[in-house]
Amino acid sequence: MNAARTEILRRIDAAISRSAPVEIPRTYRGPSGEGRGSAAVVDLMQDRLVDYKAVVHRVEPAQVRAVIAAALADAGVERAVVPAGFPTEWLPSGPAWVQDDPALTAAELDDLDGVLTTCRIAVAETGTIVLDAGQGQGRRALSLVPDYHLVVVLADQIVASVPDAVAELDPTRPLTWISGPSATSDIELQRVEGVHGPRRLVVLLVTG
Repeated sequence: MNAARTEILRRIDAAISRSAPVEIPRTYRGPSGEGRGSAAVVDLMQDRLVDYKAVVHRVEPAQVRAVIAAALADAGVERAVVPAGFPTEWLPSGPAWVQDDPALTAAELDDLDGVLTTCRIAVAETGTIVLDAGQGQGRRALSLVPDYHLVVVLADQIVASVPDAVAELDPTRPLTWISGPSATSDIELQRVEGVHGPRRLVVLLVTG
């Protein structure tokens, strides 16, 4: 067995040694830098989110607090975790706001009604929201364990395509890519929601 293994490795090494370096073409699409925060990009983002069965509210900055209050009331959210850095002026009175300091356990997160976050960037083409654990976003578990996620997305955070987003993101950070509520159709092509994250995703697109 060892002799056969040695012979196989010898042949592989010989083949590699004879091989010329392979030039890899880099012709895939790159960032365009176009349309960031434009009405067309925001419209496309909203269309994609609705198609994914997310609930979308298009709001002006002055309406954010009131719309958050109404959305939480409609969903019956009474206790929600709010990551450090989430703008306090957006937090309505009524719900109990829970801090993740010290870090909540998975059981404690599961016992909450939901989570509120901001985001790092959003992609109109795919209807994707990206979190990178920055201010107002918290660690990854916060957006994966609770059953309800309300995320605030500013218009100027919305880019046209995935290459545009990748060009801005730091690959060393823990990136969470969210395209609608968590769902899968792996079993008999039946859609099941809430498998790998929240069943309910509410997005506030802040324009103006």
